[in-house]
Amino acid sequence: MSPQFAVSPVRRALLGMSASTAALASLGAWRSAFAQEARPLPAYAAWKDAGAMIVHSPNTIELRRSAMGVGVITPASQLYVRNNLTPPSADILNNRDAWEVRIDGVRRPRAFALAELKKMRSETVTMVLQCSGNGRGMFPSKPAGTPWQVGAAGCVMWTGVALRDLVRELGGLDGGAKFLTGTGAEVIPAGLDPKARIERSVPVAAMEDALLAWELNGQPIPLAHGGPLRLIVPGFTGVNSIKYVKRVAFTPAESDSSIQQGDYRMSAPDAKTVNPADPSVWQMPPKSWINSPLPEGGPLRPGATVIRGVAFGGTNAVRQVEVSTDGGATWKVAALVGPDLGRFAWREFAASVDLTSGRHQLASRVTDVQGRTQPEARIENKAGYLNTSWRDHAVTVSVA
Repeated sequence: MSPQFAVSPVRRALLGMSASTAALASLGAWRSAFAQEARPLPAYAAWKDAGAMIVHSPNTIELRRSAMGVGVITPASQLYVRNNLTPPSADILNNRDAWEVRIDGVRRPRAFALAELKKMRSETVTMVLQCSGNGRGMFPSKPAGTPWQVGAAGCVMWTGVALRDLVRELGGLDGGAKFLTGTGAEVIPAGLDPKARIERSVPVAAMEDALLAWELNGQPIPLAHGGPLRLIVPGFTGVNSIKYVKRVAFTPAESDSSIQQGDYRMSAPDAKTVNPADPSVWQMPPKSWINSPLPEGGPLRPGATVIRGVAFGGTNAVRQVEVSTDGGATWKVAALVGPDLGRFAWREFAASVDLTSGRHQLASRVTDVQGRTQPEARIENKAGYLNTSWRDHAVTVSVA
């Protein structure tokens, strides 16, 4: 391993439970373009690192690209927040162990208190948690919704009971199940259709990797991230990992909730309404981006520069990451650095390049172990979901 890729003693000590965070660079034009004016953190997320976050709204909080640092694990204090409804009262955390979740669609359906789940064999999975609309702000069409850049994503560790073990404990599936459906405990505001409930269905095969989790990075899950109990579906976008989960059901049909039928679909850009027959936003495709250097850091000096970033394969492990300094005309294989925390986690990458005076468009692209490569172009769609375009995520730096 070359010296510039060596793991520092501090970083080595933090791997697995926290991330070393790079000092914030000058925010400059990037901040003015995407934050416009600073907003305070909402009360339920006031414990987060305010200097590292962009508060788009009380329910949408993004991590600045310049604050992502170089650690594999994203600290909870820097993890993005996305809620489709206002979170429940923090009172639900007063007695975490009393929280109950009901399991239906099995031969012996029943409810479990969190205290009971904690007595079962637990598992820990490290995974990328990413909002379906991460990268929406890069769509020239300006879709409605939060204009996320790259910061509606993080790599975190969840601990809980494997859903497959719980199903086995309850005698197996009750036949005919095609979907795993999770329901959250958010309160539907008065006057809204009951179908506004937070309830999502994913293919039943996702059960093999799913968890009912009560810890995030080794600590009780905060309210902002779904505590006391969250359904975790690795490899799928964040909306499918239901917060404050109160019911898990194995169902023959998808939920009729509006968040399932009317949202989170890959609809055509010119569609007047969302068609429930359009593909649902489920598994994440391969994606990568560069976190250093960035334009707001100012001009670079000519010569050797280390490009660093993160890459993940969604439901598959990463095989290779390439970087380009000329907008994709040529590519160089980067080194995968830091620990490999499993196929659902992201990998850090680094590449040493020589930059001459002038402007350089830096890009990265990842290939997973199944041979899927991050594409140059985004998939145009009405809501700006699943932007994996390496060109959109490229950055232009000046060298002088």
